[in-house]
Amino acid sequence: MSQAIRFRPQVELAEKVRVDMQKVRYPHYGRYLEEFVPGQVFVHPRGFTFLAAQMEAFARTYLQCNPLYLNDQYARSSGFSGLLASPQMVFNVVLSLGVQNDSEKAMANLGYYDAQYLRPVQAMDTIRSLTKVIDRKERGAGKPGIVTIRTLGINQNDEVVLQYERKIMVAGQGDRPATTPLPPSLVMPAFPWVEDAEVFLPNFPQQLPSGLTGPNSFYEDFTVGEVIVHANGRTITDEHLPLTYAVGNTHPLHFDRVFSSGLSGKMSGDPIVYGGLVFAWLEGLASRDVSENSVWELGFTEGYHTQPSIGGDTVAALSRVLAAEDAGGELSKQFGVVTFQLVGVKNITASNAFAKYGEDLFIKENDKKDMGKEKIDQKIFEIERRLLIRKRR
Repeated sequence: MSQAIRFRPQVELAEKVRVDMQKVRYPHYGRYLEEFVPGQVFVHPRGFTFLAAQMEAFARTYLQCNPLYLNDQYARSSGFSGLLASPQMVFNVVLSLGVQNDSEKAMANLGYYDAQYLRPVQAMDTIRSLTKVIDRKERGAGKPGIVTIRTLGINQNDEVVLQYERKIMVAGQGDRPATTPLPPSLVMPAFPWVEDAEVFLPNFPQQLPSGLTGPNSFYEDFTVGEVIVHANGRTITDEHLPLTYAVGNTHPLHFDRVFSSGLSGKMSGDPIVYGGLVFAWLEGLASRDVSENSVWELGFTEGYHTQPSIGGDTVAALSRVLAAEDAGGELSKQFGVVTFQLVGVKNITASNAFAKYGEDLFIKENDKKDMGKEKIDQKIFEIERRLLIRKRR
């Protein structure tokens, strides 16, 4: 029941209230290295309700070709109750919800590990995010340390929809003011990370819809060892600034030119494109060739942003087939599981990058020093991902 409340008329007060220079606050967010304590759980603010229009706009912005994210009728005919949110959108939202607590002061994102999508996200689902600090490694006075965290995305029914691990590089506090460490006496919230996780999928119909996907991305089309050079690139404009905040990411490095130009080193200058968006564009560039007939993104691991991107860069993608096997149980009649290595490059076509660098594109950049190999400046991303893909027969 609503109530009627009468407030007094508003009058101008600024001229009558003295500015008190002793009462000034400078709120700032994220945490310094010392403020991460293993075992802490952060309950991230806000949450995010997925709207159908946002879901469709995300899929189109990031070049998704899988009709599960674009065609409601196709999604329903495939056994789902309606259009699905792109896994990339779910990942970007869940990660971004945590930036205010986890990584708004991070110097670099060092990797994504063991990401698992456990349930679909659909229109009007509301997702909240929690993070647990797993480990903190200090590397000596004056050096940034490495923090390992686990993050959950949980829906309105308290069900985990996504979980993953991440490593971030974080500077120490030094002589700077503290941020907002959790009170030491606080009872930590439950953190329902799922070990040996199960994926909750619909009962797929025996006859899946046909005619709305390309002909060359069924399970039978993938052979272990083959390289797929994706045809198109995507030039990133200053659109990335509002797109970063559209998924809720609050790190100023990605949309505040005054902040980014005040940094030192190679990160100084124009805002750096938020890596989750780069990942989404690369995955979208590959989607016609590898995931158009996928019914589920099982997850990804060993993911690294090896070079930053800025507005004006053109990104392109290549995929390599690492494994292909029948799905388990009854699913094996309709689906197989394919593991891909996805590699991103910038300011060069994928075909020219392959011609120039060959198999070195698919070697982890961090392994090259020990192998006596040079790192590739035009390579920006590498990750392994697993898809549940329809069989043609």
